Amino acid sequence: MKIHHLIKISQYLLLLLCVLGDIGLTASTGMKVKLICIEEERQALVSFKQDLTDPSGRLSSWAGQDCCRWKGISCNNQTGHVVKMDLQNTYFDSMDYEEYCLGGKINSSLLSLKHLYYLDLSWNNFEGIRIPNFFGELKTLRYLNISFAEFAGEIPPSLGNLSNLNYLDVRPFSLKMYSKNLNWLSHLSSLKYLNLDGLDHNSSTGWLHVVNILPSLLELHLCDCRIESLPLSLHRINFTSLLVLDLSFNDFNISSFPSWLFNLTSLRKLVLRENSFSCQIPDKLASLKSLEYLDLSDLGLKGSGVPRVLGNLCKLKTLGLRGNNFDSGGIEEFWESLSNCTNNTLVLESLDLSNCGLKGQLPPSLGMLNSLQYLDLSNNHMNESIPQSLGQLSQLVELDLSLNSWDDILTEAHFISLTKLKRLSILNYIEKPMSLVFNMSYDWVPPFKLHKIEIRNCKVGPHFGVWLQSQTELAHVTLSRTGISDSIPKEWLLKLSSQLEYLDLSYNQFQGRLLSQKLMRFPSLISMILDHNQFEGPLSLWSTNATSFDLESNLFSGPTPNLLELYLSENHFNGTIPPSICNMQYLQVLSLRSNHFSGEFPHAWSSGSQITIVDAAYNNLSGNIPSSLGELSNLQILKLNNNNFGSKIPDSLQNCYVLKSIDLGGNKLSGSIPPWIGRSNVSMLYMLRLRSNFFSGHILRQLCNLGYLHILDLSHNNFSGTIPSCFNNLTSLVRDDSNKSHRIYNEQTMLTLKGEELVYNTTIMLVKSIDLSSNNIEGEIPQEIGSLTLLGTLNLSRNQLTGNIPSIVGNMHGLETLDLSNNRLSGQIPQTLASLTFLAHLNLAYNNLVGRIPLGSQLQTFTDPSIYMGNPSLCGVPLPTKCPGDDTFTATDAKPSNEDGSDKLWFYVSMVLGFVMGFWGICGTLFVKKSWRYAYFRFFDDIKDKITLAIVLKVARLQRKFSRV
Repeated sequence: MKIHHLIKISQYLLLLLCVLGDIGLTASTGMKVKLICIEEERQALVSFKQDLTDPSGRLSSWAGQDCCRWKGISCNNQTGHVVKMDLQNTYFDSMDYEEYCLGGKINSSLLSLKHLYYLDLSWNNFEGIRIPNFFGELKTLRYLNISFAEFAGEIPPSLGNLSNLNYLDVRPFSLKMYSKNLNWLSHLSSLKYLNLDGLDHNSSTGWLHVVNILPSLLELHLCDCRIESLPLSLHRINFTSLLVLDLSFNDFNISSFPSWLFNLTSLRKLVLRENSFSCQIPDKLASLKSLEYLDLSDLGLKGSGVPRVLGNLCKLKTLGLRGNNFDSGGIEEFWESLSNCTNNTLVLESLDLSNCGLKGQLPPSLGMLNSLQYLDLSNNHMNESIPQSLGQLSQLVELDLSLNSWDDILTEAHFISLTKLKRLSILNYIEKPMSLVFNMSYDWVPPFKLHKIEIRNCKVGPHFGVWLQSQTELAHVTLSRTGISDSIPKEWLLKLSSQLEYLDLSYNQFQGRLLSQKLMRFPSLISMILDHNQFEGPLSLWSTNATSFDLESNLFSGPTPNLLELYLSENHFNGTIPPSICNMQYLQVLSLRSNHFSGEFPHAWSSGSQITIVDAAYNNLSGNIPSSLGELSNLQILKLNNNNFGSKIPDSLQNCYVLKSIDLGGNKLSGSIPPWIGRSNVSMLYMLRLRSNFFSGHILRQLCNLGYLHILDLSHNNFSGTIPSCFNNLTSLVRDDSNKSHRIYNEQTMLTLKGEELVYNTTIMLVKSIDLSSNNIEGEIPQEIGSLTLLGTLNLSRNQLTGNIPSIVGNMHGLETLDLSNNRLSGQIPQTLASLTFLAHLNLAYNNLVGRIPLGSQLQTFTDPSIYMGNPSLCGVPLPTKCPGDDTFTATDAKPSNEDGSDKLWFYVSMVLGFVMGFWGICGTLFVKKSWRYAYFRFFDDIKDKITLAIVLKVARLQRKFSRV
């Protein structure tokens, strides 16, 4: 043996002795040995990193020899092997989430980590790649979390090889990931936690039988998996150790609870919300005595009030029943059943009974829920009083009693012990304003510090009491329609300014000026709503990132500020609109209606703008409508009516592909209607209002392509030609389901309906009107117009129309207003008009109509002869002109010459007495005898229209008879 070999061997022996000596020293002294990671594993990690993208430098520590010190890497303290790789993006709830995402490829070098038991790649961005097949070869894995990491495609069945796996979370970020079948799960006999939320299982079959094979399973999450099948029974239950089961947000549509569910007696958490069960809660649910969390919200469950069985689940901490149909009862039985649990075991912390149709009142024993932290009874039919025992819920953090029918006075006693209350919501129905009164003494200081207060349509004012002023930790404030006629306390607003996010003080009578920009800073403010008050003076826009301001209907005046992200309608603003408004990148709604703005509308709009609403109606603006408005590709509503704009409608507006409403009425516009208005690029248009301008030319046939159009107002212009015969293509006026327009703005529009100008806003989507009046339209009324069965107003007055009134107009059953006056129509009034039962306004004056005015139940209600005047050849009621034959009657109808007024009086008296005796002879029996009453009402429903017509005709004959006498 060569000498150098002997030297090497001696060196290795010496090194071994040193190591053994160090180990012995460590064992005797308790000192820890510092181990450096295995070189092969370090190289594997380096190779893994090279294929990753790391924009934020999260893996910058992956350098040097000791990989056990690298961020996200953990080693075994004794062997030095890498056992844990935790690369979860912990910034998943941050605005900077994407910056911290790892991406790229997953290198198979991980296979060199043969002792790896923990792998977490969640909340990263491996978009477009599949979960690697080789993950199934990491046999030592016990924990695998690849959720929300943007993987796509099918989950590899090779994951079924991970027989040691205890924890598996593969939730996708979207539905790009799926699994055709879950048979691979059956091999994971050690699995305790399984989360497949959001994974598309629509095509997978037998999922429940596969899961049932896993005897160690403790948690199963299958939320929002598009599963349609939920077996009602299982031959054998294996996963009886299950503690958590979440099957929410799927497509189950079954008529009963699955029977196997009641065998899972170890369950602590059960979530079934957002499915369709359409049944009652069974009594067998009481077998799940270990339940601590139960969410059955929005299942379509039925019953007479909240089921008593739920009160027997004494370990229940959270109960969610929102959105079910307990509309034939209240909560009394449930409350009584709670007494089965003693105060020592009653641990209910969260109770959500919102939107359940509950009736009745809250029981006085409300205060027994001494652990309750969250109570939501909103959107029910609870009425009468709120018990003072509410004030005993000392642990209560959030309380929502909104949208009920309360009729009570709240005092300090209702809140006396609510020391932990943070969120209070009581929004009353607008139909019952002020039926709930907050009657606190002005100087009362409550025991709580709220973060959120929502009170609407309740009596709080007139003063802004100390109990409100003491709430200085508020981030969300709604005090709308509360009857406050005070000024805003400056000190209170200053204390809120640093954390305030939402402020709504609308529809009160707040007075005075707002604080100046120098004093106020609102760094967190998102929305401020101060409309319909009496604030005055110049407007200050404070330092804020708010996206919405609503200051409508106040007394603000002076010029507008250079930055504008708000509603300024119905104030006293003047001057020009600042051009800088065009540069507001995120501006979506611009409402300047009803002010005193003058000059031209800003011209420098750009394609980068996000604006959807432009409302500058009722000002003094002049010049041309800017062609740059065509750059607003998101524009949906354009209202420039009642100004002084001239020239033509710019063709550039055809680039606004999502336009839904155009109102340019009351200006000085001229020219013809642009042909693009009827093209497919503005097919969503539901209102076109061009009235009171100087437009001319023909009414375009292209307008018939606007299937969503239900308000067309071209009145008071110079249009000529004929009415297009294709109006029957306006499907929104023919079918109930044709108008799918979504309301996005409180659009205010003045329309001429029922003979007068009316302002519509909240109900504008219900208006269906065509107004072509005061033009030069000629020709006949097209027969096709009778197809518009949903049309409510048809105004064709003050034109040059000729021919007959089409009898098919009688098919327009929704018609409330028909004005054909001041034309050249001829022929008789069609009898079919009598069938228009909703007709409330009719005007046929100043035409060439002839013959008798038709009789009918509806036409007889029009007693004003002026609606027929100017038709000299018309006759009959209500005109004084009699028709031929009205003066002929037989001798038996004649009265003696000595008949006077007293005879007529006795005639009417005898009629009244006969009516009274007949009424009580028949109706008295109806009140006493139930069977007669039922038969009568059925009979009356069948013939009431015939009786009404007969009475009207009889009265008309009597009127003519006595008028002759």
